[in-house]
Amino acid sequence: MIKDIRTLRFGVNYTPTGNWYYCWNDFDAGSIARDLDSIAGLEADHIRLPLIWPYFQPNPAFVCPAHLEHLRVLMALARERGLDVCLSMLNGWLSGYAFRQAFEVRESVYTSERLWNAQELYFRKVSDAVREFANFMCFDFGNEMNCCWQAPDVRDGDRWHERMMRLTHELFPDRAHVNGIDDIPWFEPETFSPRTIAKTQSIIALHCWAFFTGAIEQDNGNLFGKASIHLIDLMAALTRAFAGDPVKPIWVQEYGMCADWMPAKDIPRFLEEATLNGIRGGASWFTWWTSHDIDRSFAFESLEYSLGLIGNDQKIKPQGEVFRE
Repeated sequence: MIKDIRTLRFGVNYTPTGNWYYCWNDFDAGSIARDLDSIAGLEADHIRLPLIWPYFQPNPAFVCPAHLEHLRVLMALARERGLDVCLSMLNGWLSGYAFRQAFEVRESVYTSERLWNAQELYFRKVSDAVREFANFMCFDFGNEMNCCWQAPDVRDGDRWHERMMRLTHELFPDRAHVNGIDDIPWFEPETFSPRTIAKTQSIIALHCWAFFTGAIEQDNGNLFGKASIHLIDLMAALTRAFAGDPVKPIWVQEYGMCADWMPAKDIPRFLEEATLNGIRGGASWFTWWTSHDIDRSFAFESLEYSLGLIGNDQKIKPQGEVFRE
């Protein structure tokens, strides 16, 4: 599968409509199937799927068989719909919530050998669960791990990153595994150094948010200003410079826009222009955040409710139609 990293791919970060990611604890295969039907209707070819680490591994010596079976069911449902699946593992940080491990105590996720042993067990058990599925795309170490767990010395973060890269390539040598950090380490090194992250991934995973990077502010609020609409190609050029490779493959693992930041009627145009500029800048994989709007019965910051290409009612939104085209 690693051979296709320069081929254009389009997918979504999957947000379940039924009970958000709490669905891992209250699993409804029918609801998941309906979500995946809608995603397939967008003509997406992959999803990025966050696992909640404390749910899957509530004890350092135990990975929950029931949750592994839920994962296997979801993998099978995705396979039936022609969807590859990137598994985001150590979560961690999701939509403003931090899911920390009860057994962390005061140890560092990056330097504690006890916590490393727990992480290795988790990755091995998940690998065993998904090995039969040809639609397993890759591992993402975790969603924006530097938001949930910081390493004051980037050398500790880098050593952990390189060790995890070795483990994941041992488990699946033919996949392009990534570390889905947010934008901060690229601009002001924190937890991980940009050169290590850029050089050691077969495809560089980028989170290109016009709001969170400050691009909209830099454009003085012009939502279609250069910094905002060209953020993907600008970040691609920056990270390729850190890699020392001007044509290194780029995965836009997260980008998105919500009605809190931009009039809803303009979001389809933003999606189209940002994506086309990214393609011109040499990015090859694009994964929009997110598939579905979050159910408003759950408490989130208001920006989180309108990021989907599909409504919580399974109706494709105008930006979803543009994505499909």
